[in-house]
Amino acid sequence: MSLSERTVGEFLAALGERTPAPASGAATALTAALAAALVELAGRFAGDDDAIVRAKALWSRLSELADEDAAAYTAFLAARTDETRERIVAVPLEVAECAEEVAALAERVRAQLRTAVVGDAEAARDLATTAAKVARRLAEMNG
Repeated sequence: MSLSERTVGEFLAALGERTPAPASGAATALTAALAAALVELAGRFAGDDDAIVRAKALWSRLSELADEDAAAYTAFLAARTDETRERIVAVPLEVAECAEEVAALAERVRAQLRTAVVGDAEAARDLATTAAKVARRLAEMNG
């Protein structure tokens, strides 16, 4: 079962288990996905159709990356090869790139808002910015 198909409680329980995956990489990807979903929400209030479409694409990709991160780390633990090491660096780097795009999109949408939804756009920006920072650090540590 993919991580995005689990309930929030199941995902949190899986994170807390004494297993190598899912761990911080998957949590970071899903944090960025949550931020993208908030951008989608804010984009709807802003009437920014392009932001809505892009935010949906980003949360979808970030959800996939959560699974890819868990799979990459599991594969690396099974066989520590150059190929598996490259993957445990590439996945968090892609998470960081997506998260940075989410943060920029959140800021764009925030500038269009004059409602209480501004806080959602700001939360999205801050969550995505932090996720990008954490993902880059994970890639650095895995390299």
